[in-house]
Amino acid sequence: MPKRILIGTVTSNKTDKTVTVLVERKVKHPLYGKIIRRSKKYHAHDEANEYQLGDVVRIEETRPISKTKAWAVKDRVVAGGVQAVEANLDVAEAGN
Repeated sequence: MPKRILIGTVTSNKTDKTVTVLVERKVKHPLYGKIIRRSKKYHAHDEANEYQLGDVVRIEETRPISKTKAWAVKDRVVAGGVQAVEANLDVAEAGN
């Protein structure tokens, strides 16, 4: 049987050799017919700790590696990354 392959976004890389990948899919509501988004998080094995937050990655189903981890990161589709936003804290003093 072929292994399933999913594409998602890395949302966490805090644990050693593991990334959390958010996979979104669109489904049609059975009664109303509206297209709605469904998402699920998967723990995927990242041997070299090379994937960062915001990366779009391809994950592949594997044998169970740990209690919650049965997926492995195959490759990076799009390099992402968290962008820092500068906050302008200079507040003009209101006239009294």
